[in-house]
Amino acid sequence: MAEKPVILIIDDEAGHADVLAEALSQSGGETIAVYDAKNAIELLSTKHIDIVITDLNLSDDKINGIDILKTAKEQNPNSDVILITAYATIDTCKEALRSGAFDYLVKPIDIDQLRAMTERALKKFLAASTAAESRNGFRLDGISGQSPAMQSVLAVLKRVAPTNITVLIEGESGTGKELLAQAIHDNSLRRNHDFKPINCAGLTESLLESELFGHSKGAFTGATEARKGLFEVADKGTLFLDEIGDMPLAMQAKLLRVLEDGIIVPVGSNKSTVVNVRVISATNHDLTRLVEQGKFRQDLYFRIKGVSVTVPPLRDRTEDIAQLADYFLTQAADELGTPKKTISDGVLNILKAYSWPGNIRQLKNCIRTMAVMSDSEKLEVKDIPAEIHHVRQISGQVTGKTSLNDLEKQAIIDTLAKTQNNREKAAKLLGIGERTLYRKIKEYNIYPPQA
Repeated sequence: MAEKPVILIIDDEAGHADVLAEALSQSGGETIAVYDAKNAIELLSTKHIDIVITDLNLSDDKINGIDILKTAKEQNPNSDVILITAYATIDTCKEALRSGAFDYLVKPIDIDQLRAMTERALKKFLAASTAAESRNGFRLDGISGQSPAMQSVLAVLKRVAPTNITVLIEGESGTGKELLAQAIHDNSLRRNHDFKPINCAGLTESLLESELFGHSKGAFTGATEARKGLFEVADKGTLFLDEIGDMPLAMQAKLLRVLEDGIIVPVGSNKSTVVNVRVISATNHDLTRLVEQGKFRQDLYFRIKGVSVTVPPLRDRTEDIAQLADYFLTQAADELGTPKKTISDGVLNILKAYSWPGNIRQLKNCIRTMAVMSDSEKLEVKDIPAEIHHVRQISGQVTGKTSLNDLEKQAIIDTLAKTQNNREKAAKLLGIGERTLYRKIKEYNIYPPQA
């Protein structure tokens, strides 16, 4: 059983700090009130604190709320800090959020607002605690599923997570590949260090090299100062290379060299740095075909494919849709600060019949849109977004002869018609990338809709 979260409240005015502590005493956490900045710093250094609520302007000339925030994050990177300020200027808020603040409140304090904000932080804490306690089951909010296909994927990742082996995650766009990579990191021995993702698609060789390996001052026009690359930033942690199949060939050779010897050299520098980084890669391409076509290095392919898994598309795991929809409704309620809505059986039936070309990403956008736009406590068929309406119209006629590919093709045809064949808009409505849409149009031999 997880320990109770510890909430530290810091305010120069003892009476004020005590009032806040009393107000949060029923929150489910242990509340501690401190009236001095130095004592707060000392407590953060000696006791595990999960949530910090601190005044931004403290009487100590050398320590303010931002200093408290930074100390809290140094001692416990997973801690959440809520800042209280009498002067919520844009610059102050930007600095607070940039430094990692969970949120901020403006004086005079609205106790109900503080309780709601603290409750959100506590939910995040409890979710993380549950995930930590359940590592043997490899659970992570939003990706665990009951379908055999998803359970098979999670079983493999559960075995490889504690190791340092490279992992290749394959699957269509929107299937949650980055979430799985994050889960591997969170369930590994590297979880207390950085997880850094980068999308390799669309980046030139020079830009990608700078992003990964860093550069020295003056290395190229605009390089006014030295900058660390993601390999160095993620040292002892995990680097996630998304869409690695789109990496330029010349860059593939440089990446292979780093993976083999663990040494990086920033652009424009002669100084080498040894790094210890676990690499997880992902792609929506068939890398074996790219290797055959000479578009992807075979030696790099075998290097990143220590263990590979293929994430099933959502249309092949419809039994998980109800669970995922419920999770996304919970997320939407937290974001909007409103009670969680429920979902009717009629809506679930239609969602299960839809082919989801944009996979989980599209489902998430769909559920969030419904939660925002619906005025009722239960989502009904009338709340389904327009791009899925065609499924509602034919859902009563779906039989064993209606394939999922037919539904997907019809979804694309209807959305193209709705957007007057604007493929950029159609891709956004469908929740997929433009390249995926182009590929589907070619695959299904879809012609532009007639005006």
